[in-house]
Amino acid sequence: MLDESAFRTHSDRAFEALMKALLKAEEEGGFEVEEQSGAIHVLFDESGAKFVITPNSPIRQIWISALSTSYKLDWSDEANDFVLPKDGTPLIPLVKRLIQQQLASE
Repeated sequence: MLDESAFRTHSDRAFEALMKALLKAEEEGGFEVEEQSGAIHVLFDESGAKFVITPNSPIRQIWISALSTSYKLDWSDEANDFVLPKDGTPLIPLVKRLIQQQLASE
């Protein structure tokens, strides 16, 4: 398990990269991105749905609440990213997939 300092470093970098990717994708429409109290909120225009992405320091995971499901990502040294343990999907591709699923359902 990562120590607190390493987790903060990795999660800060991951959140910065995710925010850049989300802000770029936001221009295409369908959702808005906000950062509130260290969490990223993705708000969908049509349905009013909301995804929340937060670092969970005590457990050293990044949590995503989306599509009525909780996704818990662990740090992977091999991938140099936070990944979904069950299939190894990295943070940004996972969030992209979840957003596409939400937009398709609206």
